[in-house]
Amino acid sequence: MHRSMWLASLLVGAALMGAAPARAEWHEATSKHFIVYANGDADDVKEQAEELERFDGVFRYFQQIPTRPEDESNKLTVYVVPNDSAVRRLYGANSRNIAGFYEGRASGSVAFTPARAPGSDAISRDQPQIVLFHEYAHHLLLGNFASAFPAWFSEGYAEFLSTVRFDKDAAWVGGAAQHRAYDLLRGQPFSAEKLFAANMRSLRPDEMSALYARGWLLTHYIFVAGDSKRRDQFTRYLEAINRGTPSVDAAREAFGDLRALDKELDARLRSAKLPAFRFGLDKLPQPVVQVRALRPGEKAMIDLRMRSDRGVDRTTAQPILKDAIPIGERYPDDPAVQGWLAEMALDAGRYDLAEAAADRALAIDARSSQALVYKGQVHLRRAREARSTDPAVWKEARSWLLKANAIDSNDAYTLMLFYSSFGMAGVPATANAKDALERAQQLVPQDPALRFAYAHQSLLDGKIDEAKRALRPLAYSAHAAPDNPAARLLTALEDKAATKAVLDALGAQQKAEAAGSGDE
Repeated sequence: MHRSMWLASLLVGAALMGAAPARAEWHEATSKHFIVYANGDADDVKEQAEELERFDGVFRYFQQIPTRPEDESNKLTVYVVPNDSAVRRLYGANSRNIAGFYEGRASGSVAFTPARAPGSDAISRDQPQIVLFHEYAHHLLLGNFASAFPAWFSEGYAEFLSTVRFDKDAAWVGGAAQHRAYDLLRGQPFSAEKLFAANMRSLRPDEMSALYARGWLLTHYIFVAGDSKRRDQFTRYLEAINRGTPSVDAAREAFGDLRALDKELDARLRSAKLPAFRFGLDKLPQPVVQVRALRPGEKAMIDLRMRSDRGVDRTTAQPILKDAIPIGERYPDDPAVQGWLAEMALDAGRYDLAEAAADRALAIDARSSQALVYKGQVHLRRAREARSTDPAVWKEARSWLLKANAIDSNDAYTLMLFYSSFGMAGVPATANAKDALERAQQLVPQDPALRFAYAHQSLLDGKIDEAKRALRPLAYSAHAAPDNPAARLLTALEDKAATKAVLDALGAQQKAEAAGSGDE
């Protein structure tokens, strides 16, 4: 097939999903790994959650990774908004090229995606699902592998999985990246050497697109089209990266002549067929999804909830809280509304309102772990701001977290807060607190702040190798600057003298914080 004919074939494809919802009604779909909020027909919202669960199953089947019961305690919340403009408004600054986004957090990982547009061409109609699959692929990669991944593979693998499609009886993995056709065939040239050397922070927009496209092609070649020799080379390349070898050097050592690799990739691009894996849906777990319409109070609050869940600071939280207060007053008996209000008030620094909302939620449902967690945070912050040195005060504050943990022992946020409470008090973490931090990091390794905290604690405990393992994915993150804090710390830990200096500085800092906590 000629190159132009292949381009034409790339630009034609079946939609992954059905038409967009016809009736405007907010629904919540809950499954093993997801909570989906969308304004649409109940069946369509359910179908979207089912498709996400199948996608999760495809990844686990393809990578031979079993699902974990504890994953149900740390679901990904997906907000489906009307269009790309709504996504960009939620994203905020520097959102010109944003079509959807994801954030991994111990407090609850979130993704924002636009609804599918009915009546458009196949690529435009499928784009929201492609973006969501891409972002969830990052979530899965970070959550199930402890390795550091270079930019080209982090994005290339996410692109590779983004084209997963389903038919009546089967799933297809490795289908052509139709949305990258222009970049692959007519866009910015991107050699293998440039691909291996690329840092996303320094790329122009056209180079960024080329990295995604060429990264997809190399990933596809390694996993689908290449032979076992190239797959073994890729394994050696990753091992070298994780030993600290620069990416280009690791690539030359593993793959050999990079110009020869370029020629193989170009030949693959010109080939008449791009193979894909097919396997029956009977090999995947059957999705179980519960759907309900949002209650009136939740519907009134959902827009504010999305803005709050996107992430705020003390300043940006104020207008959200101002609009949320009257809704909370209208729906005092809705536990979700009161739980959301408690979070918004806490973010805005209104501890009185946060505790009152948490108390109302607990009066309705005494086992509301969300309300218990926010009640505990109010007491912890009050104790810190009062510079309390009374162990009883801190014990009482932590008691709310212990109650929440008794309800769900695998909630990463509760575990992280329990550990953090000792730093807030200015005292060394107990063994139980360290165990809580380690468990939280195991449950949600996607949270960079949690991962860094675990590395920090590992250093305090003299566990240098453990700290290095935690730091590597942060140091080599596709979106991080080359001299990011994790990278600088990791470099220091490769030298004995520098390691001693780091440990001495951390010890002195810990002593100073402990001494300062007793000052009145």
